[in-house]
Amino acid sequence: MSRSKVPLAIGLAAAGGIGYYFYSAGGSPRAAEKQFESDAQHVAAKVKGEVPHRSTDAEQQGRKVGQEIGAKVDSAVETVNRDISKAKSETESHAKAAKADALKKIDEFDRKVEDSAAKGKSYLSSWFGSK
Repeated sequence: MSRSKVPLAIGLAAAGGIGYYFYSAGGSPRAAEKQFESDAQHVAAKVKGEVPHRSTDAEQQGRKVGQEIGAKVDSAVETVNRDISKAKSETESHAKAAKADALKKIDEFDRKVEDSAAKGKSYLSSWFGSK
């Protein structure tokens, strides 16, 4: 009960930031990464303009943070792609099974209709005396 909620808040903020960049980039991970790097450079330039003696530190830290977040974004994209391909293969197998089952039911129905038609034909033929 006394666990800190700071890691949860940081995690939610990071997920929100990643979601923002993905959304604004239209779901493209490369475009999201480029946009994040652009924003990081913009922030670094602002810091550099405001604090000239810390410009190299801020720039290096910005690059480091950008690389870390880029790696996390790439990892998340790989995980999502892996999950999507797994779901796709499962869906395809279910679709094939459903198709096979439907074809089997259609064949059974067709056989029953043909058998009934043959019985009906022989019954009518017996009324009129043809053999």
